[in-house]
Amino acid sequence: MTFPQNYPNSPPSVRFTSEMWHPNGFITFNSQFILMGAYAFLSFIHLVKIPTVESIVLSIISMLSSPNDESPANIEAAKDWREKRDDFKKKVRRIVRKSQEML
Repeated sequence: MTFPQNYPNSPPSVRFTSEMWHPNGFITFNSQFILMGAYAFLSFIHLVKIPTVESIVLSIISMLSSPNDESPANIEAAKDWREKRDDFKKKVRRIVRKSQEML
């Protein structure tokens, strides 16, 4: 999580450093995982109140645990989520194990 110099006037940015498989995220050209909706949400809560680290982390956990497959950024992940839930979970577990080995 990176806080800009003009925080709290601008929301912080969040970058995932491990592989991700999620309907609402996509990989950028420099291998960063971007969770769609996170920036919009951070901008929204910024209008309401100054986002805290806790509120940002909780919102990311919420988005990760409750995918919106109606408006996916990663169509393949959304398709797996809808049609092959067991395969989706296996792939996510594999990615989690792989990321734990990186620690």
